[in-house]
Amino acid sequence: MIRARLACPLAGLLVLLTGAAQALELPFGAVQTYDEVTDPGSYAVPTGPWQEEAGLPHRSVEGAIRREAWRIDATRLTPLQIVAPIRRQLTEAGYEVELSCADRDCGGFDFRFAIEVLPAPEMFVDLTAFHFLAARNPEGGSVTVLASSTDNAAWLQIITAGEASEAPDAVTAETEAPPVVPEAGEGEVLQRLLDDGHVVLSDLDFASGAAGLGGGSIASLDALAEYLQDRPGAEIAFVGHTDTTGSLAVNRDLSRRRAQAAVDYLRDRHGIPSARISAEGVGYLAPRTGNRTEAGREANRRIEAVLVRAE
Repeated sequence: MIRARLACPLAGLLVLLTGAAQALELPFGAVQTYDEVTDPGSYAVPTGPWQEEAGLPHRSVEGAIRREAWRIDATRLTPLQIVAPIRRQLTEAGYEVELSCADRDCGGFDFRFAIEVLPAPEMFVDLTAFHFLAARNPEGGSVTVLASSTDNAAWLQIITAGEASEAPDAVTAETEAPPVVPEAGEGEVLQRLLDDGHVVLSDLDFASGAAGLGGGSIASLDALAEYLQDRPGAEIAFVGHTDTTGSLAVNRDLSRRRAQAAVDYLRDRHGIPSARISAEGVGYLAPRTGNRTEAGREANRRIEAVLVRAE
């Protein structure tokens, strides 16, 4: 089986491959966005580029089908740089490469829409920047790898087909689920900021779709203001986060406006200079946990303070 080790946050998954255990390392910062098993199921494995007359050549594989995806934020890796190490690990595990091609060589638009691709936002494919790999083991099972990248992020999809009649657990004792850092309570905000370099401000409460903080005092922001007043050289950035409801553009704007509300509070109520506090919004690109449940979405909607300069 393949074990994928993920980071930022750390996560684990198992993809059953052969009888021997092989460790499949994914790029640093990969965060799993999708994991589903169909057993029994079938999957059309592409075996060649899309052709205008013949369409997409493929072979059907039946058995347990596992579909998984990851997002890698703020990476400069190209699709080929993401796929190449995975290809090497598969060949070392005894797999034979059936197809390896990049965007235009694969067939571009027609290839992309002829193959199976998980839905957004769990997976995204830039038609001008993707790489596809299909590999087969001696028993007939297959692994396909699809990677794509933009200026700000990359996406990775792995589909494992026909490897076993029963898929393994997503997390075992050998791997750890992504930890959710507990929110700092009142009085702990400053210590968490100094110890970890960032802290979730759990007492910042926003109505759905709103970015205003209201007129009352906010303990966490008051504590940060006192710290900044005591240390004239310190700087803090506020970063807004959302769940995956809505488009990325809308969520980025909303998360930035919410972070800006924290900046306005420190500036207007405590007189902290704007040069020492800033606001950024990343939308849903840095989740603490999955967005499949309301509890997960609520955990992902947050404002974090990041210590930029301590003195």
